[in-house]
Amino acid sequence: MMGGMKTTYGFSRRGPDRVAEELATVLSSKSSFEFKALFSIVHANLRARNAAGGGEEMLRLRAYEKLQNLVQAGVVKKVGKEYKGIAAALVTFMEAAAELNAKFAAGTHSRPPSVAVVETKSPAAKKVAAKPRVAAVSKVAAKRKQAAN
Repeated sequence: MMGGMKTTYGFSRRGPDRVAEELATVLSSKSSFEFKALFSIVHANLRARNAAGGGEEMLRLRAYEKLQNLVQAGVVKKVGKEYKGIAAALVTFMEAAAELNAKFAAGTHSRPPSVAVVETKSPAAKKVAAKPRVAAVSKVAAKRKQAAN
């Protein structure tokens, strides 16, 4: 990847990314790992925390994808078939993960804007939105009543 280090780490609105965090935790040791050995440690740790949902094969695919994202982001270095964490980048990653987890726990993670949407509409759309809908519904109800009589 050109143009500097990528700062987003693939987090989504679903909540904490346990797989990426566990990969980062294991890779923060000084050792380097082949994927198979790395995955077996990550899988055992996630199962111990009861966070390994979706089956082992699906978890293996997700872990591999997350690992490649960490490599692209410059958090993990790949040499041959071995992966090794880059200490300074892992600290930054773990801090970002902890901050996101805290926001998620507090319920302040990414939410769509609620009130700001009305201000961005065109003037014609504002007029339509400003009209009370209750009046239109009551006119329809009055016409039906007249037709019934």
